[in-house]
Amino acid sequence: MAKRKHHHLISLLFFFLLTIPVYSRLTPSAIIREPLSLHLGRLLKSDGVESACEQTYGFLPCTETVLGNLFLILVYGFLMFKAATFLSSGSELMLEILGPGIVGGLFLPILGALPDALLILASGLSGSRETAQSQVLVGMGLLAGSTVLLLTLLWGTCVVVGKCDLSENSTSIDSQDTKGFNLNKSGVSTDKQTSDAAKIMGISVLPFIIIQLPKVFKFNSGQRVFVLICLILSVLLVLAYAFYQIFQPWVQKRRLEYVRLKLLMSGILHHFESKFLTKLTKEDGSPDASAISNLFRAIDSDSDKKIARDELHAFLVGVQFEEMGLEKEGAVDQVMEDFDTSDNNLIEEEEFIAGISKWLREARRTVSISDNNSKSFLSDFHQRTRDEHNTLIDREDGEEEVVVNKKWTTIKASLFLLVGTVMAAAFADPLVDTVHNFSQATKIPSFFISFIAMPLATNSSEAVSAIIFASRKKQKTSSLTFSEIYGGVTMNNTMCLAVFLALVYVRHLTWDFSSEVLIILIVCIVMGLFTSFRTNFPLWTCFVAYLLYPFSLVLVYVLDYKFGWS
Repeated sequence: MAKRKHHHLISLLFFFLLTIPVYSRLTPSAIIREPLSLHLGRLLKSDGVESACEQTYGFLPCTETVLGNLFLILVYGFLMFKAATFLSSGSELMLEILGPGIVGGLFLPILGALPDALLILASGLSGSRETAQSQVLVGMGLLAGSTVLLLTLLWGTCVVVGKCDLSENSTSIDSQDTKGFNLNKSGVSTDKQTSDAAKIMGISVLPFIIIQLPKVFKFNSGQRVFVLICLILSVLLVLAYAFYQIFQPWVQKRRLEYVRLKLLMSGILHHFESKFLTKLTKEDGSPDASAISNLFRAIDSDSDKKIARDELHAFLVGVQFEEMGLEKEGAVDQVMEDFDTSDNNLIEEEEFIAGISKWLREARRTVSISDNNSKSFLSDFHQRTRDEHNTLIDREDGEEEVVVNKKWTTIKASLFLLVGTVMAAAFADPLVDTVHNFSQATKIPSFFISFIAMPLATNSSEAVSAIIFASRKKQKTSSLTFSEIYGGVTMNNTMCLAVFLALVYVRHLTWDFSSEVLIILIVCIVMGLFTSFRTNFPLWTCFVAYLLYPFSLVLVYVLDYKFGWS
């Protein structure tokens, strides 16, 4: 916990470093105080001319140089990433207090989309109408880029890392990956509910279709009316999706099952280390095969070089399975399912070492998202998983969940949400300005910069989580992974679009985004149809997703700069 606090402090110090005033002699007779980043930016500028850029809020650093703006994009992008992290932490704590129903269905999806929504809002909120019309391309780039990133690069990567062998009926075999990169005999499978999530994602593109009708049928007037209609429709779709999540909380329940599995992993690993007073990892955090082998021999009471169910059952005495919502027999079943790859109802030494090593690597990856150098990552993983489990307990019997120190948890959740919201609101505008300045310095259209760079800042945490889930190589976790992706796209197509349409309507901006809307429609419709009516995805399907990403960029460039659509 101390390291995480230091990590957050370093993030804030990194920002304040940018505004430290330094002395720079610009003339023989005058010494002027200026932010350090401006001083460095002037040194990087080849022609030696002082920057005349306008500072956001009158004090945040700015520059006209290419390297200076690139540096500021990285800084502001990192701060937006931290804002998204704070919002996520705060929403999870709030979920622990209020329960998963309304909070999980309405509150969390909106908070998840908040950084993107604020960046879109900042892209056209300030300045004159002409300035807003120019900068709003940054918002459209983020809107299109986030959707395309999730459905192409992230979707394809989850297929690759989650692939398993496919059976004769093309269904994936959990935890079995012996076919390598065979394009037809390895892949992933999902359940029907994941296909339903893909169908909902497909429906969410309806406002994009309606908003283009005046362009398609060449209506000389009425575009503003269509913007208002689509704004109302987008808001209604957000509310409908939220209520669907509240009354059909299957994604939350499925996530709870996965968290229970992680809690089982962390509890058993913690039990192993505490019972034998020995570490299962080396100094660098990698699995120690020798220590794991010694643990295997300790569990193998009859020394037949195999662990039977009764031996495993006897060894797990002392693990508090009740707090995980599991019976001990169910825990033994789960361990056997994860470790017994030969399906002989026995765990051999090689299987045991491979299984424990897989659990340790997953624990390491989970903790390293925020604490890359943690030496006690198993303890951190166990504590973090316990907390995550508590936030997702579904109160099916209607009983009030007891939250330890509820007052302090409420204060902490509120602070996380407040800091995350303030950071997102504060740094959205300077990030948009910096992208616009970088576009002017490099002569690269701002749409392409925001399309590629900004979604990485706002979606990286979600992407890492999805990849970790997919790497479990289970149909259940693959289903959860792709459901989360489709849910993120649905919020982009509804809530984020509603913010963009409100901006266009209130600022009286011209709707001139035909090529950008077209790539959103193509990617969402192709992937929506592709995923709505099938549950098995061979490895070759990842190439369909991957190819849609460069295709989207090329299509916008050709339509706008060759055919003059924009």
